[in-house]
Amino acid sequence: MSYRVGNGFDIHRLVSGRPLFLGGIEIAHDKGLAGHSDGDCVVHALIEALLGAAGLPDIGSLYPPEDPSIAGISSLKMLDRVHELVGDKGWQIENADISVICEQPKLKPHYQKMRQTLSSCLNLTYEQINFKARTAEKLGPIGEGEAIAAICTALLKSKDQA
Repeated sequence: MSYRVGNGFDIHRLVSGRPLFLGGIEIAHDKGLAGHSDGDCVVHALIEALLGAAGLPDIGSLYPPEDPSIAGISSLKMLDRVHELVGDKGWQIENADISVICEQPKLKPHYQKMRQTLSSCLNLTYEQINFKARTAEKLGPIGEGEAIAAICTALLKSKDQA
């Protein structure tokens, strides 16, 4: 049996004047995540985990911030491309476990829609994507409401085992 595990991390500053995208969906909030793309740190952490498990370059190598063609791009479009690259390397996604760290907004009401969006984007079952959130207990920039971070672990298996 051939399996590969990858982990991913991403953090973005919260800023006024941008919509908030997390887990591929827009969430009502007074601030959004700064970034060259839509800033979705949940999807970016998932991308990093998938790239790492497949032995591919990191997200900044594939999508450099100075590339004007990705300005404002949906992170789901980036995830689509990464999914293709992972498949081209002979891997398929077995599952992903994602944690987001933020004080606000409360994310539990959005878990189901985020899981459905990500599993649909990756042609996975709902159960293959897990999502949970924690606060930073008011510590540091995340705890002070200045940023949101996400951590992801992903498991790939060889397509030969599918």
